[in-house]
Amino acid sequence: MSLRFTAQQVHGIYNIMPTPAIPGADRWDCEDSVDYDEAVRIVNMLIENHVDAIMTNGTFGEGATLTEPEWRRFNETVIRTVNGRVPVFAGATTLNTRDTIRRSKELMEMGATGLFLGRPMWQEMDEDAIVGYYSDVAEALPDAPIILYDNPEAFKGKITPRTYARLAKIPNIIAAKYISVSAQYLADLAAVGDNIVLMPMDSDWYYAWKWAPDKAKAIWTGSGNCGMAPLLVLKKAIESGDEELAKQVTLDLRDAYSTLFPKGNFHDFSIYNIQLEKIRFNAAGLVNAGPARPPYRRIPE
Repeated sequence: MSLRFTAQQVHGIYNIMPTPAIPGADRWDCEDSVDYDEAVRIVNMLIENHVDAIMTNGTFGEGATLTEPEWRRFNETVIRTVNGRVPVFAGATTLNTRDTIRRSKELMEMGATGLFLGRPMWQEMDEDAIVGYYSDVAEALPDAPIILYDNPEAFKGKITPRTYARLAKIPNIIAAKYISVSAQYLADLAAVGDNIVLMPMDSDWYYAWKWAPDKAKAIWTGSGNCGMAPLLVLKKAIESGDEELAKQVTLDLRDAYSTLFPKGNFHDFSIYNIQLEKIRFNAAGLVNAGPARPPYRRIPE
């Protein structure tokens, strides 16, 4: 079987949407916390504002805090609303391989383009375990494209270049949500070749493009939930080679992010990732993300 979507098709702005919550969703006894009408509205807003793809149920998408029925109905709602207008990479990550494969099969049957897939995080996983995990999912779903999720805080370690080289041999893996463009970025690019598109965060796109203009084809972001306009300007600037404009938008984005990361520290941000992202989405006023779900609901002033 061949993949429905390949690395060569990955381009542009991949926005991770929140799972909007109703009032009272921050209580342990809330039985169905999802605002499905708002989910429909967010999807249509993103598509109308020219997002290139939608991703669901990462960290601030609260993949870890939804009940099984909530997770299922939310993704059904998103995929049905998108109705093929843009690709949808839906989150299936669980604490074990078998549940992840079961969820992945459900998502593909719903009509998802592919999977947005982190790795189990109860134990730290070594290189063989990481490669074995993604290999198992690929064996179970040979036609399911995978965007892997490389978050060193959530998954207890950064994927190494050697591991990336092995993952690049798994045909299903077409892209990676890549946290930070640093010294390792070029080594990771060399490791994956043309098989995996490393997608930096929006505020790193310019720097990735400067280092490797032929490889920086796509980004991940949550900022589309606050307004797509600056991201579209950045995309156009990079595609047209307007370095001055791309740099200026990047500096503006970084200035806007400066208050999102406590003391500029990604580790401290990660302790309150869901709460901080929901606060900024709600403050921007375009989406009603609602309250954060337990246990990740409290945040110091």
